[in-house]
Formats: sequence, structure tokens, C-alpha cells
Amino acid sequence: MTKKHITLQVDHHSISVPEGSTILDAAHAIGIDVPTLCHFNLKGTCVRNSPASCRVCVVEVEGRRNLAPACATPCTEGMVVHTSTLRVQRARQMVVELILSDHPNDCLTCPKSGNCELQNLAVRFNIREFPFLGSEQSPRKREITSSIVRNMDKCIYCRRCESVCNDVQTVGALGAVGRGFNTTIAPAFDKPMAQSECTYCGQCVAVCPVGALTEHDHTNRLLEDLENPDKVVIVQTAPAVRVALGEAFGYPAGSSVTGKMVYALRELGFDYVFDTDFAADLTIMEEGAEVLQRLTRLLDGDTQVSMPILTSCCPAWVNFFEYQFPDLLDIPSTARSPQQMFGAIAKSYWAETMCIPREKLVVVSIMPCLAKKYECDRPEFKVKGNPDVDYSISTRELAALIKRANIGFKVLPDSEFDNPLGESSGAGVIFGTTGGVMEAALRSLYEIYTGETLGRIEFDEVRGMKGVRRTTVNLKGFELKVGIAHGLGNARHLLEDIRSGKNEYHAIEIMACPGGCIGGGGQPQHHGDVDVLLARAKALYDEDMEKPIRKSHDNPYIKLLYENFLGRPLSEKAHQLLHTHYFKKTVN
Repeated sequence: MTKKHITLQVDHHSISVPEGSTILDAAHAIGIDVPTLCHFNLKGTCVRNSPASCRVCVVEVEGRRNLAPACATPCTEGMVVHTSTLRVQRARQMVVELILSDHPNDCLTCPKSGNCELQNLAVRFNIREFPFLGSEQSPRKREITSSIVRNMDKCIYCRRCESVCNDVQTVGALGAVGRGFNTTIAPAFDKPMAQSECTYCGQCVAVCPVGALTEHDHTNRLLEDLENPDKVVIVQTAPAVRVALGEAFGYPAGSSVTGKMVYALRELGFDYVFDTDFAADLTIMEEGAEVLQRLTRLLDGDTQVSMPILTSCCPAWVNFFEYQFPDLLDIPSTARSPQQMFGAIAKSYWAETMCIPREKLVVVSIMPCLAKKYECDRPEFKVKGNPDVDYSISTRELAALIKRANIGFKVLPDSEFDNPLGESSGAGVIFGTTGGVMEAALRSLYEIYTGETLGRIEFDEVRGMKGVRRTTVNLKGFELKVGIAHGLGNARHLLEDIRSGKNEYHAIEIMACPGGCIGGGGQPQHHGDVDVLLARAKALYDEDMEKPIRKSHDNPYIKLLYENFLGRPLSEKAHQLLHTHYFKKTVN
């Protein structure tokens, strides 16, 4: 059915737009840049944040006495709109001046300085003084968690974070609290985030236009460790980082900069540069063995076996089900995430091989995800208080470090990862995109279960950006039913089906962020642009295609690890180092 179109005039340009379009949609369609602050459109989803609370996007509509917010005013037939009259310009400037009157002016030290939308508007409207003096908005000054820093004095009440937390992720950790100058966006009853159901996925940080929500920065701590002669500092890099880092240096989305990234990390002073993809291959060995173990029990008639098995690589997803689905804690795989598997192996097997005391070794991870910072701090991933992974920095933090060190990223030569913890298969590479963990698992599961070699390595049926995907894979007569979901809102639908007894799967992959790790809360900001996510995913698939080894169980260093140290998948030592358990969590 063809959607009805509406014809209107915007700044003397005639335009036809689909019914239901806003003035902002119409203006953008013909290249007119109406400034916005509270509005954002999470492309590739049905989520639009248009509360019209800031009024920066006001326009003049003929026949209407008051100025209209372009983001929330629907187009009507014959409407005549003016976006740049003197009245409009004065109104926008006054709105920004009023926002600034209630906003800290510590721009020089603000973590969002240089990438702040409010700051950009102040420049755009040539605001050079404060005609209005207000007071600080929020009684809560600052909250620092393992992953996220909240500074509610900077909150402009745009409600973007609330929209992405509640409408996209369905976590429900944020909402409006208080009235008047004390209004803020916070967990229920204005509790700290650490006492809420927050998953630390970081999507709120990714959409915050100012410095109210930022990542907990660990770069100064890292520089101190790199300068300490008594420390051996090693680094692991997640697959999604290499296909997004280049964007911070002017490369188009989807540029793979693996070699330059490795060289830059050595320039920063790391003693060894390893790859989380190695641990992704290790994850497939342990998680895959767990899948086969449960399938064997199921086929033997065991009615008590917990199915479907859920992937456990994503710490935000783990947080989500610990809070929201505590009755299903026996379903997820007990395998740790690749980040934590790497840390456990680095501080045991590798450290022993290199004769480095655990307390002298510092393991740093570069991750696309802010929940990884929280994961490092979980007590079950520590040995006598010493964490397996000391701390994590985001892709954005790495880009800032490289610029701070005055490293000319574009002119760097390519460099290779160190071994043995730097060798990986193509299956490890594709962990960074939605469907990648499932595809990596299927490549090994098929060959181990059937004893036959795969004729076609790619499982295209699990790829793509659809929120929930399902397919069936024939394992020599056994029909393995698998599901994939990205975004916690989509995950909720799957979990509610399982809870209500409507399960139709044997295995499910879930990633918290839209697009998976490529759309993580620590990546160069993309506002959910599906084209950016598709470009990043393609780069991972391209790198997989170029790998000489494309199946996790064929990685020679993984084989040596089992032969020399672990014994076999799911061995007692493997369980001790590579597996975990989950907790029923409640909001305090």
C-alpha cells in the first residue's frame, strides 16, 4: 500500500514528504540543517527521541502565532515553513543562553570538550557571554561507577539517555526524577546507578550530547603503569576495535586498521601486544564443548538438561539476565567472555611460561564496550584481590591516547600481534558483530559433531542486522535450531518466550548493543547509524576471509594450550580458569 504524501514549502522550497513526517524530516530531506539538541533518530530502529524539551529546533509556520518545534510538529498539506527568520534565530540563541545559564562552564576540563553538542551550538550562535545567571540544576554532584561517570550538574534534560535505555534496551534504569531546577534523569528514587538494574552497556553515554554521562576514563592510570619499570604491561584488543578506530583519524567507516593499531600500541609503550581474538577461539572451544555436552544429554533423553544454551560473551547481557531473568540463570553458558579468558590465561599459563610474577603483570584490554570496565571489577574474576584483567579502555580512549602521544596514525606501517596469544582464526575475528559468535561456533560444532569437513565456511543465514534472526543447521541428520538477537529489547522478547515455555531453540547468541560489539558504547559515536554498522561488520567479514585459518579448533596455539596446560575442554583446570557462575541480582 502506497503511503500518502504531503506537499509543503520549507524556506521557499516545495517538497513532498510521507504522511507522518515532521518539519525536521522535511528540512533535512532538502539539505536544510535545522539545529537540534534533544532530538535524535536511532537509524535502523523505530526509536526517535523527540520530546521537544529544548526548543533549539524552533521554526516559524505561517498562520501559527507561536514558534513550532520542528522535531515534534507534523507536516500538513500546504504548510509554509521558515527556518531562518530573525525571530527564529533570536529564539534559538536565547534558548541556548538559558541552557548555558544552568550549565557548568568548565569546558576546558570537561571530558566532552571538543565533542559536545551544546558547546557546538554556543559556537554556532556566536554566544560569547552569559546574559542570564542561573544555579546548578542537580543536587547530586557526581557518581563514578566502574564503567560510567554521571555528572548531573551537566544534564540538560534532553532525555536521550532515558529513551535509549528504556525504548531500545528496555533496561528501565533511567527516568525523570524531581521537579523544577532539581529535575534530573536518574534511576528510580534518584538512587546511584550501582544500586539500579543498569547493565553498563554504555548506550546512554553514546547518545548524551553533553558531559552528563561519560565513560570512566582509565588512560591516566595506563600511562602511570607504562612508565613503571617494575611492571610488565600487556594489551589485548577486541575485534570490533580495529574496524572503528580508524574513524577517529579520518578513515571512512568500515576501514580495518589492524596493523596500524598494533604498531601504535607498541609506540605507546606496551611490552606485548596480543589479540582478544585468540581468546575468542578459546571461548568457542569451551562454549562449543558445553553445547555438545548438553545436546548429548538431550539426545539421550535427559529431560532435566537446560536448553537452549545462551552465549555469555557480553557482560552487559550477563548483567541484564542476572537482574531481569534470575529464574533462568541455569540456561546461559558458564564460559567466561573472551576478555576474561584472556586475562586468566595471561596471568597463569603465559606468566608462568615467561617467569613473570602475577602481581608484576598488568593486563589491559581495548574494548568497544563500557560494560567491560565493570566486568574487570567483578570479584569472581580476581585471585586474592588481583584481577585477571586489570582494567579496560574504550576505542575512544585509545584514539585519544594515540593523539595525545602525537603518533601520526595514518603514516604508521603495519605490525603483527605477538604470539602465542596473538594468533587467531577468522572465526575469532567475526565475534565483533551480531551473529559472529554463533557462526564461529557453528564452524567448529559442525566439524566436531559430524566428523566431516565443512564444504562452505560461511553461515550467511545468521548474518545481518535484523533484530532477531533464526535458522536451522543440519548436523548430519540432527536439526540444530539457533537464534540470534542484538539489542537488549530484542533479547527480552526471546527470554520471555523461553520463560513462558515457547522455546524453539537449542542455542541462542545475544549481544547487548545494536549491531553487537561494533555498535558498542565505547566506539566512535555513530548514533546507531545502520550504514556505519554494516560497514564495520563487512570489514570483519573481509578480515575473516583473508585469514589462513578460519575455524577456532584449527588454531595451532589453541591446540598447544590444551596439550601443554588445560588438557581438554571442560577439564577441571579449564573450569577453574575459563568458566564462571551467575548471581540473582535485585535493585537495592
